[in-house]
Amino acid sequence: MKRLVFLLAVFSLLLTACGGANVPAQDSGKLTVVATTSIVADVVAKVGGDNIDLEILLPVGTDPHSFEPTPQDIAKVADAEVVFANGAGLEEFMQNLLESADATNKIVEVSDGIALLEHPAEDHETGDEDHDHEMGDPHTWTDPNNVMIWVNNIEAALSKADPANAETYTANAAAYDAELSDADAWIREQIATIPEANRKIVTDHQLLGYYIEEYGLDMAGAIIPGYSSLSEPSAQELAAIEDAIRQTGVKAVFVGNTVNSNLAERVSEDTGVTLVFFYTGSLSPADGDAPTYLDYLRYNTNAFVEALK
Repeated sequence: MKRLVFLLAVFSLLLTACGGANVPAQDSGKLTVVATTSIVADVVAKVGGDNIDLEILLPVGTDPHSFEPTPQDIAKVADAEVVFANGAGLEEFMQNLLESADATNKIVEVSDGIALLEHPAEDHETGDEDHDHEMGDPHTWTDPNNVMIWVNNIEAALSKADPANAETYTANAAAYDAELSDADAWIREQIATIPEANRKIVTDHQLLGYYIEEYGLDMAGAIIPGYSSLSEPSAQELAAIEDAIRQTGVKAVFVGNTVNSNLAERVSEDTGVTLVFFYTGSLSPADGDAPTYLDYLRYNTNAFVEALK
């Protein structure tokens, strides 16, 4: 019944939108684009520049795993010419959203072409496969080398949708790739300052796999042993991660700023290790510590280094 009411509301809203009140996107001279998360949107903005009108679905600070779209979000997607998503199973709400907006042909998954890390063999609660992320680890943006693949996908999609500005998109993409390459080199320099014995990471859920693999850190464990922040560990799993922290000398537990920190706080109190907050699936507000993706990388890397040295 709730789904029926929701779809009726969407239908009513779309009828209103089609009634002539909206100015066609072409009249603005810009391509109308929607991005799911603030991180995807920031990268799209770097490539699109002044040639696109960009809207974001998820408000800043929202966990992508738990987001539920509104009828207004359906209207945004219906009006857009291109819709950019992280993909790899992150935005679990997207399929119904696209179908409701009749927009399945507009979607571009920026993670397409990235070799995904394998998903856990078994779900920690049911013993079944983790169907939420059957494709693999969706947190591709934690490694800027993956985001270079994003940039290629975004540039190709924008150039196809707006060939008159293709040269600009290509130039913007090349310039941003250079910035990402510089960020990659800087991260390597910073991580190298951490003593090798201290390079052990424990997080609230498994979301740093690409970063850890790329920069030589060691994933000692996760409070939630899976890719989604929505699950809860069993008492045995919680005890096991606390034992691992004590036995391996982990110096800090890192918890994302968009998730409930209660479990991480409990683990920190039980083990006596420091609790460190960092940015995960969202940027900060414009006046915060991580208003852009490059700021996000710098903030998180500094947080890791300061806690582990």
